[in-house]
Amino acid sequence: MNFHSVLPRNLVCPERSFFLFGPRGTGKSTWLRQALADAHRLDLLDASLYLELTRDPHRLEAIVGPRPAGTWVVLDEIQKVPALLDEVHRLIEARRWRFALCGSSARKLRRGGANLLAGRALTLGIEGFNAAELGAQFDLSVALEWGTLPFVALAGTEAPDILAAYVNTYLKEEIREEGLIRQVPPFVRFLGVAGQLNGQAVNGHNIAREAAVPRTTVDTYFTILTDTLLGHFLPPWRPGLKVRETAHPKFYWFDPGVARAAAGLLRDPVDRVWLGTALETLIYHELRVHNENSRQHRPIAHYRTSSGVEVDFVIETRKRQSGQPAQVVAIEVKLAEKWDRSWEKPMRELATQTGLKVERAFGIYTGTRSYEYDGLRVLPVAEFLTALNQGEVF
Repeated sequence: MNFHSVLPRNLVCPERSFFLFGPRGTGKSTWLRQALADAHRLDLLDASLYLELTRDPHRLEAIVGPRPAGTWVVLDEIQKVPALLDEVHRLIEARRWRFALCGSSARKLRRGGANLLAGRALTLGIEGFNAAELGAQFDLSVALEWGTLPFVALAGTEAPDILAAYVNTYLKEEIREEGLIRQVPPFVRFLGVAGQLNGQAVNGHNIAREAAVPRTTVDTYFTILTDTLLGHFLPPWRPGLKVRETAHPKFYWFDPGVARAAAGLLRDPVDRVWLGTALETLIYHELRVHNENSRQHRPIAHYRTSSGVEVDFVIETRKRQSGQPAQVVAIEVKLAEKWDRSWEKPMRELATQTGLKVERAFGIYTGTRSYEYDGLRVLPVAEFLTALNQGEVF
């Protein structure tokens, strides 16, 4: 079953040129074929095309041919030939063509000083399926164990083999062939440690010791993971209040299944602690996808004070200004069938801070009933995700 083609994505195609970035295997090319069915498309994974345009980027105009203004041109794996962006820029201006520039990493573009088109192209992101896209086929237990990558979400018993191949392909095509690291074995050790630490605050010294690599190398490796879009740092939220806040970011893999593969746990049953972190990872994924698709781009962070008060996610919906407090949405996530009201304390404590307004607060759990306690909504996972995609969260 080719569910790429039967499950529509919630991403809206712009009317102007755009970059589309996303991890490998998230359906970028498939979505572009659906959204821009009549576009002229060029895949830079084609070795002969890659070599031709690397030698002479100006040949792009001749390859596309005499097409009218407004023509869409899709360039897949654009990060492989960063110099091509100068020619894209020229053709946007001279021929009025529109370009969809697709890639799994912006690393080479940013670090090579590539022409990012100076505002002439939007930037879109795409990840694995979210619950709204999967619809009736969304299964929370499957998503927590194996993730929501398009070719994994409905794979059943083949999910472990597919995820193992995914990580191996990433190492081969993103790491070895792009020359991002000097030696592969230390990076493989780091991947295992980083997979185990999914959803935890990052302590570089501890990770360096566990992975047997220098401390500075840990920073480089995390940068590779974020540049290739396999993970995201969740920064600490610092509202500038009088309470002392901790300053360590958390690192979340973009997908629970990929985190499990990196950790080397595909053949082992996972415990409730792992599943609890997988639930946080899934919720963070859903928040990011909604933030991208709604084009709100709200800052998302976590909040923890030195006394241990912690809120899983804080979404800033309005910046603090003179005379106006900052406005936030607070979210606490629990892998539990019954809601314990003591879990509300961090969010209620946050709401008492001066210079801050908690606009909405949510508790998410794996039970079946919804509750409302003094303005705090406690929702089962599926109900929260419905509310999120209907714009009721932020």
